[in-house]
Amino acid sequence: MKPLLLIDVDGPLNPYAAKPQRRPEGYTTHRMRPTGWTGAESAKPLRVWLNHGHGAELLALAEAYELVWATTWKDEANEWIGPHLGLPRLPFIDWPVMHGRAPRGTFWKTQYILEYAGARPFAWIDDDITAMDREYVGRQHPVHALLMRVDERIGLTRADFDALRDWAARGSGEDRSQQPGGLRDELVVPGAGR
Repeated sequence: MKPLLLIDVDGPLNPYAAKPQRRPEGYTTHRMRPTGWTGAESAKPLRVWLNHGHGAELLALAEAYELVWATTWKDEANEWIGPHLGLPRLPFIDWPVMHGRAPRGTFWKTQYILEYAGARPFAWIDDDITAMDREYVGRQHPVHALLMRVDERIGLTRADFDALRDWAARGSGEDRSQQPGGLRDELVVPGAGR
């Protein structure tokens, strides 16, 4: 069974924190009104920057991974994001509670990521991953995981896609307790925090 690739939208695919007056190179601007984006938040539609090349990169990774949306967009990522990137409908994590309490100082998504993954290896790309999340996953998850924090000002880069491809190519059962130098990803080895 393939490892999961759990994909956040805002940050990795939409570098929302880039300078607002300067669209990042390679990205196009889209205006969207997903559920929850109401006139009370802004009279304007939500600005989303997407790099269409990311769709091809993710489709190439689908040979090694099962792609899953791990975003607050939930299934709406299939309507608003996926078509712009040329992605098919993907499964999504239906968060039971969003932005709620989380164990041991972790990001609120982390506990649900582990529930969704079960005993499967996974790579998770998100802009809110911290050392607390890595430690928690290392203690709680029975197999290897790759937690890749992506800078929300930059989004996914060539090095990130290469790291994801390399991690999957090495297989998910071997010991990868050493982090490759210079990459923004973090390897999590089960039991390392015990």
